[in-house]
Amino acid sequence: QVQLVESGGGLVQPGGSLRLSCAASGSIFGIRDMGWYRQDPGKQRELIATVTSDGSIDYAGFVEGRFTASRDNAKNTVYLQMNSLKPEDTAVYYCHAIVNPDGHAYIDYWGQGTRVTVSS
Repeated sequence: QVQLVESGGGLVQPGGSLRLSCAASGSIFGIRDMGWYRQDPGKQRELIATVTSDGSIDYAGFVEGRFTASRDNAKNTVYLQMNSLKPEDTAVYYCHAIVNPDGHAYIDYWGQGTRVTVSS
């Protein structure tokens, strides 16, 4: 079955940078949107950015130019470059993709999440 695996999270100081990766693997006939979400304990998951298969990107307003999403279709991978990180960015970051696993319907898939902690 299709799997999404995030990597790149960890502990970083305020003002630092992290680059997250998410690779889709398994039975993949096609992928439409891929994107990034994040969630703090007790809060709803919030959208960070989505990237279409053509490379068009939509960002949430709070990004304010600090984050950059990108995508490598040949590798079925989406990235999130995060700069000027703030303590408020601390959360579990999730990868999301809309995947056709069998040549028929497209289905939503989620990664297991990778934790980002911004602290001195």
